[in-house]
This record gives sequence, structure tokens and C-alpha cells, in this order.
Amino acid sequence: MFSALTDSFKTAINKMRFADDEKSLKKALDALKKSLLKADVHHKVVKELLKSVEKDTKAKGIGKESFLLALKNNLTTLLTTPGNQGFVFASKPPTKVLMCGLQGSGKTTTTVKLAAFLKGKKKKVLVAACDLQRMAAVEQLKQLCEANEIDLFYDESGKSPVDVAKDALKRSIDGLYDVLIVDTAGRLAIDEELMDELNSIKNSIDPDEVFYVADSMTGQDAVRSASSFNERLSISGVILSKYDGDTKGGVALGIASQIGIPLRFIGVGEKVADLENFIPDRVVSRLMDEGDLEGLAEKTADIIDEKKAKKFTSKIKKGQFNFNDFLDQLESMKKLGSMKSLVGMIPGMSGMAKQLENVDLDNSEEINKIKAMISSMTVKERENPSLLNNSRKRRIASGAGLSQIEVNRFIKQFNNAAKVAKKFAGKKGMKDLQNLMSQAGSLKGIPR
Repeated sequence: MFSALTDSFKTAINKMRFADDEKSLKKALDALKKSLLKADVHHKVVKELLKSVEKDTKAKGIGKESFLLALKNNLTTLLTTPGNQGFVFASKPPTKVLMCGLQGSGKTTTTVKLAAFLKGKKKKVLVAACDLQRMAAVEQLKQLCEANEIDLFYDESGKSPVDVAKDALKRSIDGLYDVLIVDTAGRLAIDEELMDELNSIKNSIDPDEVFYVADSMTGQDAVRSASSFNERLSISGVILSKYDGDTKGGVALGIASQIGIPLRFIGVGEKVADLENFIPDRVVSRLMDEGDLEGLAEKTADIIDEKKAKKFTSKIKKGQFNFNDFLDQLESMKKLGSMKSLVGMIPGMSGMAKQLENVDLDNSEEINKIKAMISSMTVKERENPSLLNNSRKRRIASGAGLSQIEVNRFIKQFNNAAKVAKKFAGKKGMKDLQNLMSQAGSLKGIPR
């Protein structure tokens, strides 16, 4: 998702070839200017950023390191606005969140993503369907909530969105929910009817947060729309949707600097798990291709139970990793979100992240074949791969609709992977990974 800007910053930094070279600094700043304007960053924002980067670089002595440091510091400052980061819970539950945005911005999907994100934090969440304007909006929310086991409140008796919101609030209080998220109607364009309805809902439930969902793909239009919503509703945060598809990437810089509203989350993929906290220093680290190990650790810790992880590691060490374990790990990986987003959080891996753009663990042909093969095994065969002789492999191939050559290849790959995992489990690497996961809640100084 950050690939375009990351490549641009690398190009600019590489212009700095010699120390105390004014010409190389000018070339670097010119390259940076072109890249930022191309990324749809407002020209005034670009001008101020370049001015600050140039000043700070010269103050430290012109060179690649001073230029990089100046760029990182000023980008972090640019993206840091007064207000909350991530999700902040109210002192008295439920925390009430009003979701708003234009039609087509991804608001309903983002509502479910936010609910799933909070559910992963062990919170009890209720979603309220108050978008009664768009046909099938309630049905869409029903399907998404059902698929992700999220509680939904809706009323199809013809009540107004305001009355539905009030009833949902009462249900959330009676049901001892930690969070109530209210999905509202959008329009193709901002109009008085939309704003009046949103204000009425806001007044009826007195939300703790008003989140505006901005479509990253619309560039400066997203900045202007966010500004208009803020004037009428006093939004407390912005969630950038479809950021994985934003080839420009400048919308984040625009919203933060031009409107001064904190960016709270970003949607980094189509999966429900593809929603991440927007924390400025972490985002800048990823922009510089230095990854976000802290974010990766937190995401992993939310999905993988520490006790299960230790048990799993113990099985690997003893060479007892089996096909049931493989399926369990596959399901855990799917909950973490897209492969592109995960790999992009590892330092220096932004290039590989691009190659994984179309990798989907749900729909991968190879993964589906492996699942079919495992489904054709007996319980004992899954638990003990060493039982798989030629006759068993032939039966499995027939049951899975595969050739025996394919079955042999998959099993060989599985055995090789188990050996590598066993070797790794006995080394410091696995221990370090476990420590990283267990400390996820308090990590602040992971070296990048």
C-alpha cells in the first residue's frame, strides 16, 4: 500500500551521493517534490515539507543520513495531529461510535472491519444498521456480521434511522456491550438531507467518537469531503479505506495536514482483518521501507494465543508437526489479513510485498489442493504423516481428485518444511518471536 511513496522516497534519498553537496540536495528535493505532487499531495503541503526538510538537513550537515532523518522527522510531524490515536474506550461502556461517509466509500465494510478489530481485542461489540437509504444495505451488513460472528441490531419495521439508533443504544446498554458501532447512510454527494439525518442520529445517541470513512482512491476529493463533514459533524477521526488500492498514497498527508483531524485507522486490503491502527511514526517507518515490527507483533498477539503458540513450538521441536497443525496455522494466517500487508510490515520487504499482491489464502489453487488432499486422509494419517505409504497416497489422490505425483510433491514439501521448522525452533529465532508476541502490548522501542 505504501509502495509508490516508498519508491519515491528511495529515489530522492539516492540523489544524496556526497556529503556537503548543495547540488545533490537540490536534486533530492526536486525528486521529492515531483513524487509528492504525483502522489496527489497538495502543493502547499509539499512546499512546507520541502522547506522544513531542506532546513533540517543543512542544520545537521548535508548528507544522506541527515536528509533521511530530516525527511522521517518532518513526515512524522506532518502526520501527527492533536487527538486520539487508534481506538480509545469511553470511561463508561458502551463506547458509542458513529460511522459516516459518502456512498461507495467502503463505510459498511469498514464498520465490520472495526467491529472485528475490537472483537479481536476481546471486546463485546454490537453493530447497528441505520443505513436505511441504500437498498440492500441492511442485508449486506447482515451477511458480513454473520460471516464474522458479530452481533447486529436492525429493525425492518419501518422505523426512522434515529429511532433504530436509539433502540440499538438501549440494547447495547442492556446487553452489557463494550462498544456500539452505528452504520449510517451515505450519499453520492454531500447534501442537507444527509447532514440533517446524521446530526439527528448524533444528537440522539451522543457518540464518543464520530469516524469519517474516506475513500483513499479519490485523492484530494477525499480531503475536501472530510473537511465538509468535519464542519457539520465535528468528526473525531478519519478511517482511510481502500488504501491498498491507492497507487498515489498522498491522501494521508493531505487529510492530516490540511484538516488537522487524526487519522485513526487504515484499510489495507479486502479482508475483514485488513484494518490497522494509524500511528504516525509506524507509518513513516513503513514509508521508509523499515517495516513495522511493533504493529506486526500486536496483530499476531491478537490472533495467536500464547499458550497455543508454546504448545505448537513444543510439537515442532519434537518433530510432531502434523497436517492438523498445518490447517490450524493456515486458519490463523487467514485471520491476520492479506499476505501483502503482513510482509510489508517486515523491514526491507516492501518489494516482496508487491509480488504477493494477488496471493489469497482463501482462494489459492495450491492451498485448495492441499486442503482437498488433507480432507481425503483418515484421522490417524493427519496426526501421523509417517503412515503415508504408496497405497495410502493412491487412495488420497483419488479422493482429492489429484494425481499421485501432486500428492507426493505436497507431502515432500510438507516434510521439508517440518524439518526446517524443527531446526529453527531450536534456535534463538523462535524464542525471540515468542518474546515479541508476549510483549506486544508494551513494545515501544523495537529497533527498526
